[in-house]
Amino acid sequence: MLELDQVQINFDSNNLWVLNIALAVVMFGVALGITVDDFKGLLKQPKLVLVGVLSQFILLPLVTFLFIIIVKPQASIALGMMMVAACPGGNISNFMTHLANGNTALSVSLTAFSTFIAVVMTPFNFQFYANRYAPTAELLEFVSLSPIDLIKLVVLILGVPLLIGMLVRYRFTEFAIKTSKLLKPFSILIFVAIVIMAFMKNLDVFNNYIHHVLTLGISHNVVAILLGLFVAKAFKLSFKNQKTIAIETGIQNSGLGLLLIFTFFNGLGGMAIMAAFWGIWHIISGLVLAYFWSVKTKNQQALV
Repeated sequence: MLELDQVQINFDSNNLWVLNIALAVVMFGVALGITVDDFKGLLKQPKLVLVGVLSQFILLPLVTFLFIIIVKPQASIALGMMMVAACPGGNISNFMTHLANGNTALSVSLTAFSTFIAVVMTPFNFQFYANRYAPTAELLEFVSLSPIDLIKLVVLILGVPLLIGMLVRYRFTEFAIKTSKLLKPFSILIFVAIVIMAFMKNLDVFNNYIHHVLTLGISHNVVAILLGLFVAKAFKLSFKNQKTIAIETGIQNSGLGLLLIFTFFNGLGGMAIMAAFWGIWHIISGLVLAYFWSVKTKNQQALV
């Protein structure tokens, strides 16, 4: 059996265009629920912005890098972990935060802000750490990865839909609110469809190699959630905000990660399987955690 570093997940150009459009539509739907006031609200609470950015864009990539050095996974799996850690928060974090009785307004604002700065931070973090771990740096030598092209694609998929969606929200508020409510429930379904579409012609590869990423993917996700929780606690945020930061850090836009992997790495085996597994697993872990916190909150309120 080939090493994952030598395995490619076949993904034809037509499916890649569908993936591009699907992610752009998801981001547009997220942006319809965002207003300029969301950003203004964050500016009034700079501490929350600091903690959110620190946890998601500074510490998560760093901790992921240290985690990789300790466990020493195959190079392509390590690249997949770095890619996921470099992506902004996933939009389903807003729903999970609401379910967990967290700070939903903060979640929406941080999702918007993280999506905005991800245009720069996602390419930077991935390139920075991938080139500082010898096995991944060596693997990158065989990949034609242009930093400019990477930034262009992230801008196209994240930045443009974000700006257009916010403009529509500003000009046609009622339409935007109704459309946003219709699009949001489909975000999870769209991601699952993307994963199925990516692997339906590669089920043998997925079945043969999924065991390589199971423990790593689950552990990485748990580390991300705990990181967000402890960072927020270290800054003495309320438990409501701690839950929010934990979910924002642990729920990543792995759909974007998959798109970048298929676009620039030709579906490199370990990267694609790790990103796909993370995308499925973080939905499960996020919903379970949110439900646990929801029940815990209700029980505490019942005792008051």
